[in-house]
Amino acid sequence: MPDRALLEVFPTPADSPFVIEHVAEEFTSLCPKTGQPDFGVITLRYAPAARGVCVELKSLKLYYQSFRNEGIFYEAVTNRIRDDLVALMHPAWLQVVTDWKGRGGIRSRIRAEYGDVPVDWRTR
Repeated sequence: MPDRALLEVFPTPADSPFVIEHVAEEFTSLCPKTGQPDFGVITLRYAPAARGVCVELKSLKLYYQSFRNEGIFYEAVTNRIRDDLVALMHPAWLQVVTDWKGRGGIRSRIRAEYGDVPVDWRTR
C-alpha cells in the first residue's frame, strides 16, 4: 500500500506566490489485471499556500517508490498522489500529470488537480 507517512515537508521559503515543478522519470507500479509492471513519468506542479509548506524531495521519491509493488490503475495512482499531497501540504494549487508508457499501442496521460490554477500558469 502506498505510504503517505513517508512524505515530509518544510516551510515555504518565500511569501510571494510561486510554482514548483518536480518530474520523476522512473515511476513504477503494477497492472492490477496482469501483475506486469507499468512505467510512467510523474509531473507534480504546485503553488504553496501563503506561509505554507513544500514537499521534501527525498521523501517524495520514497513515497513514489512505495507504489512499486502495488496493483493499481493509472487513474487511481494519479488521484491518490494528488489526494495525499493535498492532505499533507494544503497548497493553493496542485496538479499531478502521469504519462504512461504504451501498452498494446495505447499511451495514457492522466491529470488530476486541486485548487485554482495560478494566473501565470493558465496559458501554459
